[in-house]
This record gives sequence, C-alpha cells and structure tokens, in this order.
Amino acid sequence: MPHLTVPGAELVYESDGRASAPALLLIPAGIATLRMWDPQVEALAADHLVVRYDPRGFGATRHDPAVPFSNHADALAVLDHLGVDRATLVGASRGGRVALDVALHAPDRISGVVVIGAEPSGSPELPRSDEEARRFDELDRFDPALDARRLIQLETALWAVGPLRLEADLDPAFVRRAHELNEPNIAHATDDGTVVPLEPPAFGRLGDIRTPVLVMVGDHDVSATRSRYEHLLEALPDATGYRFHDAAHLPSVERPDEFLRVLRDWLGEHGL
Repeated sequence: MPHLTVPGAELVYESDGRASAPALLLIPAGIATLRMWDPQVEALAADHLVVRYDPRGFGATRHDPAVPFSNHADALAVLDHLGVDRATLVGASRGGRVALDVALHAPDRISGVVVIGAEPSGSPELPRSDEEARRFDELDRFDPALDARRLIQLETALWAVGPLRLEADLDPAFVRRAHELNEPNIAHATDDGTVVPLEPPAFGRLGDIRTPVLVMVGDHDVSATRSRYEHLLEALPDATGYRFHDAAHLPSVERPDEFLRVLRDWLGEHGL
C-alpha cells in the first residue's frame, strides 16, 4: 500500500480513478480506517479521482507520538503529494471535523464538503441522556494500556450500533464489519500523540465556509451528534441535510447503497 512520508509519520493512502477527474478526499471515522469506504470507491472512481488515507493514530499509518502534528495539514499533504489542487472532502465523524478544519484553513483548495455524524472543532460539550452517560462512563473506566481490545469493542458498540440499539437486533454482517473496521486501531490505542488544533476552531467560524456542504446523520446516533447536525445546517451558508432513519454513526457502512445514492446525487447537483 502506498505511503507518504511527512514529519513524524508515514501516512498510508490509496487512490482510484483518473488523475484528471474531479477529486474526492475520503477521511474515515475514529472508529474505522480507510477501509470503511470500500463499498463506495468503485462507483465513485468511475468519474472521480478517489483518494483516501489513514490519519495518524489509525489503521496502517505509522507515526511517532512525540512529534506534534496537525490533522488538517496532513490532509493537505496527501492532496499535495498526488498533485491535487482542489478536492471535495468527505469526512465521517472525526474525519468530518478534519474536513471542516481544512475548508477553513485552505478554502482555495476545497470544492465542497460532506460530513457524516460530525461536530466542528471547538464545539462545547452537550448534555447526554442517562444511558449515554452510563456508556461513556464505562468507556472512561478502561485503561487502553491494559485492555485496548475491550475498549475498542465497547467503543464500536456505542458508536456504530448506537446507544439505544442492541447488536443482536441488527444485521450480523454489519455488526461484524463495524468491529472489523475498528480492530486495526487497537494497535494505536495509546499513541494518539499531540495534535496541533486549528486556531481559532471551526465552531464559531462555520459561516466562513462558502462551498456547498452536505451534512448527514443517522437517527440512531448519540444525541449530541444529532444536535450538531441541526447546528451545522443552521450555521453553514450553503448546507443540505440528510438523515438516515436506519443507521447510527456509520451510515456509509450500515446503509452503503443509500449513502452512495445521496452522495452521488449531491455531487451531481453541484457539479462536483
């Protein structure tokens, strides 16, 4: 798998499609890797250059936790390495936060933004339901240095399944795939490193993003993420919203065909 050497890291990436086609940069959720986009890549690459990568602390990317880094700078480094001047960014959860940061940091490099289950950097904390508070408290009790595997399993169950659904009630293939996507991150449970944040953060600056933005969320996601969805629609000047009624935090994995249809329709509508 190809990789890009940047200060303190080797970023693993993949690219599909024609180099001359409009570019998409796919950034995975924090409970997954670049493999989360597997169901969509072939169809998207028919008329786009599709680029995806594992950020530091995830998947096959290797990095030195002692070297501070910027996630938005890493995303731009991947585009620079492939000679991509402008791209539409597609980010899930943590990847969506990175996409919004990139759009603010380098607006001349961005044609559009798609965020799924994301919150902008600098967002204040929101109240949780009793069940959500119990589940997050359970995660906080685990020391990743002692039981990283169990921590990752609980994290996947909370986010990918959702706080009010049971794994036994869902498609077993989806549940299995959700856990498979997060399993490579067990190796990174203690090596997040020092992230240099965007300053000022995105939360109070969303009105400065002038490109079209597609905002997506699953109806079974945690309550704070669903609230962020509404805030993004209100704060972004050119935002389109879409809710997945039968998905939680990973609709592109749980409802891959529906996700692809909505994404392609939006890209076509905006000429991206």
